[in-house]
Amino acid sequence: MRTAHIITRLIIGGAQENTLFNVDDQHHIHGDDVCLVTGPGLGPEGTLEQKAIERGLDLRLLPEMKRSLHPWRDAKCYFALKRMLADYKPDIVHTHSSKAGILGRRAAYALGIPCVHSIHGAAFHFGQPAVLFHAYRQAEKIANSWCQHFISVCDAMSKQYLAAGIGTADKYTTVYSGMEVDHFLNPSRSREDVRAELQVNDSHVVIGKIARLFNLKGHEYLIEAAPQIVKHVPNVKFLFVGDGILKQQFQARIAELGLTDNFIFTGLVPPDQVTNYIHAMDVVAHTSLWEGLARVLPQALICGKPIVSYEIDGAPEVCINNETGFLVTSRAIDELAGAITRLAVDPQLRMRLGNHGRERFAPQFRHEFMTERIREVYSRVLRQRK
Repeated sequence: MRTAHIITRLIIGGAQENTLFNVDDQHHIHGDDVCLVTGPGLGPEGTLEQKAIERGLDLRLLPEMKRSLHPWRDAKCYFALKRMLADYKPDIVHTHSSKAGILGRRAAYALGIPCVHSIHGAAFHFGQPAVLFHAYRQAEKIANSWCQHFISVCDAMSKQYLAAGIGTADKYTTVYSGMEVDHFLNPSRSREDVRAELQVNDSHVVIGKIARLFNLKGHEYLIEAAPQIVKHVPNVKFLFVGDGILKQQFQARIAELGLTDNFIFTGLVPPDQVTNYIHAMDVVAHTSLWEGLARVLPQALICGKPIVSYEIDGAPEVCINNETGFLVTSRAIDELAGAITRLAVDPQLRMRLGNHGRERFAPQFRHEFMTERIREVYSRVLRQRK
C-alpha cells in the first residue's frame, strides 16, 4: 500500500505524535510505501521532524504550508501539493489538521486519488471568532465531497461533524489515538528521581497539567482554582509540563496570587520524557476548552494516575466519574477546585481510580492497534473504489 500523509505542522502535539506513529508503523511494521508531507514547524512548541528523520521516514517539507490563512500562499501550497501527489502516485491520501486537511483533500480529489481525513479536533470549535468558525464549518462541508471517509479520534468528533451536516454516519470510523503504551507503563526514570529534580518530596501532592502554554488550553482556570486548593491542601504543587507564548502571563498572575512557590514550569519536554513527569504526579488535570480526545488523558490513566477533566469533546469517553476520575463543567473554577481537592486529600481514592483507568484503557491505546484499524479503513475505501 502506498500512502501519502499530509499535516500542516509536525510540532510536538497530540495530532502530530499520532500521525508520526501511524506513518512509522506503516513503514516499519507493515512494509508500506509511505511519505509524510508537512509545513515548517515554526513556533515555541518544538518539532518532531528530527524524530521522523532518525526513524528513516520519508519526510517531505513544503515551505508554503503554514498554519495562518494567506490566500496567495495557500494557492501556491495547493498547487505544490498537487504536483507532489502527482509525482508520488499514492494509492490513498490521508490528511490531518485544518489547513492540510482542506488543501490536501482538494488536491487528492483533483487527481482522482482516494482520500481519508482524520479529525483530531474539530476545525470549527469553541473560542474561534465567529467569522472563522462559520468559514471553517462551511469549508468542511465542501471538503466532505473530496474524501471517502473520516477517521475520528473519538465518538464526540463524529457527532459534532454530523450535527453540522457533514457527511453521513457510515462515513465515520472512530480510532483512538495510539501511543507507546509500554513506555508509559515503564518509565525510564523513577518517580523519586524526577520529584527530587523538581524539588518535590513525599509530603507534596503534585497536580500536573501537560499542554502547550497557549490559548484554549485552559491553564488559567487551574491557576484561578489554585487558591482554593492550596487553602485545603497547603502542601500541593502544580506542575505545568510544556512551553508556549503565555508563560510570562501565567507566571505574572501566579505571582499576583502569591502562589509562585506552589507552581513549577518544566519548559519544553521531549515526548519520550513526558511519561517520567506523569509518574511524578499524583493527579492529572485537563482544563482545555477544545480538544478532540487529549492524549494526556489516556496517558495519565495508563500511568495509573486519576484525572480531573472539563467535560469537553471526547473527554467523557475516558474520564468516567468515580471510575477513572472526575468530570467537571467546562470553565467552572469552583467545581474544578473541589474535584482536585477531593483527590488531593485521599491517596486511597487516587490509587483506586488510577488503577482502574490503567486496567481499562491500556490495551486499546497501543499505536500498533491504531495503525491496524486505520489500515483496515484504507483497505475498505480502496475496495469500494474498484
